[in-house]
Amino acid sequence: MKALGYAMFVDEYPNLQVEAKLRLRYAPDLLALDENMEILFWGECGQNSIRKTHWILKHTRVQKFVLFKIGFRVESFLKQIRDEITEKYRPHGRFLIINFVDDIVELTSEKRIDDIPKSWFSVYFV
Repeated sequence: MKALGYAMFVDEYPNLQVEAKLRLRYAPDLLALDENMEILFWGECGQNSIRKTHWILKHTRVQKFVLFKIGFRVESFLKQIRDEITEKYRPHGRFLIINFVDDIVELTSEKRIDDIPKSWFSVYFV
């Protein structure tokens, strides 16, 4: 899933890193920093608690935060996030969920991924 997230955002964030180290409570799966070490992009792949998500949004000035999921029931999760994380920490466009189709593993198992077709995922703005 990290490879998919990387392929989706590396053009927008050319310095995107996988499993970069930060001196914070949590470490991102995908990270892009600017020249001043400000967090431009933080990506989390797979399991991620609302507590962790809330902490990241509250304690970092990340410009774009993305959760990557596979075949996830997004609607109930969106409601829970909106109930538990105030809008102050998730203004429109800052927080996205990208939900890949259930068979994404089969779709990607035998080829190099340079481009992710839109039919492979759905995007939700939180």
